Amino acid sequence: MRFLLDAEQRAFADSLNALLTAADTPPVVRAWATGDRTPGRALWSRLADAGVFALAVPEAYEGVGPLPVELAVAFVELGRHGVPGPLVETVAAATLLSELGESGPAKRLLPALASGEALATVALPGGGPFVLDAEAADIHLTVDSPEAPTRDTTPPARLHLSGSGSGPTGSARPSLDPARRLTLPHPTGELLATGPHVTRAAAQALTWARLATAAQALGVGLALLDRTVEYVKQRTQFGVPIGSFQAVKHQLADAKIALEFARPLLFGAALSMAPADVAAAKVAAGEAAYATARTALQLHGAIGYTAEYDLSLWLTKARALRTAWGSPAECRAEVLTAVSGGDPRS
Repeated sequence: MRFLLDAEQRAFADSLNALLTAADTPPVVRAWATGDRTPGRALWSRLADAGVFALAVPEAYEGVGPLPVELAVAFVELGRHGVPGPLVETVAAATLLSELGESGPAKRLLPALASGEALATVALPGGGPFVLDAEAADIHLTVDSPEAPTRDTTPPARLHLSGSGSGPTGSARPSLDPARRLTLPHPTGELLATGPHVTRAAAQALTWARLATAAQALGVGLALLDRTVEYVKQRTQFGVPIGSFQAVKHQLADAKIALEFARPLLFGAALSMAPADVAAAKVAAGEAAYATARTALQLHGAIGYTAEYDLSLWLTKARALRTAWGSPAECRAEVLTAVSGGDPRS
């Protein structure tokens, strides 16, 4: 089965590509990594004006969504250009608030997310132990359970809201990607909601987070492949470009095939939004991007390791996205559980 974007979706991708190419994102990424948010916030506003964050926000709250296919289109371009910041987390927060079933928090917070006025970070069950870019986020959402589950009962989930400076505490943890700053969540602040509906909303938000991460990873992989193809045309050995060597061609072909196999899985998952489909897409895109990163590093040689060389910005992001919002093992387990009817051992 082929998943082809329509003319409007292709035009949207082209417009984002043009916007981000003109923005020259590598200096923005490096500034973000050092704690200078000004260039990143300016770029964030331009992306919001292009409608990126409104894709996850319903029309009732000044968005245009939910539009998961268009969101996947956008996040491929964000990954292709290495845009920093809590992009996935803002989408997850928007989905969480939209699915909550309570208009108060949604009406209060979603318009600012759709317009780009506010950045969000979020901690969800199954999303990993850390939150991203807590220092930069204006809105911190945390879903937790107050008690450990027992055999007979599942404790109600709670959703807390806190603002910038009062959310996750403690020093940032090191990340493979210098532009990703991780901290432990701290569930304090205003209690927005509690109950089973919070659990359901959090599960839906996790699915959207994995979809956006998969799309971002695919974009990262495509950027790495494009940059490597250009490089092997220029680097020479024995008087000829190394791109003419059969072994190099095979490595690049393998990377291309893996990325192209991941693409229909991504857009198929965006159409169905079934958690298992999205988990499968995340595995495929994440592993393809990671394999492409390894190929890119090998073919670039020692220069690929240097922080000053732009390739490193995508190399480190490919590795970080591979485990963000669910490791390959966790996502595979979800797929197996769905296939086996609820028992991953079947």
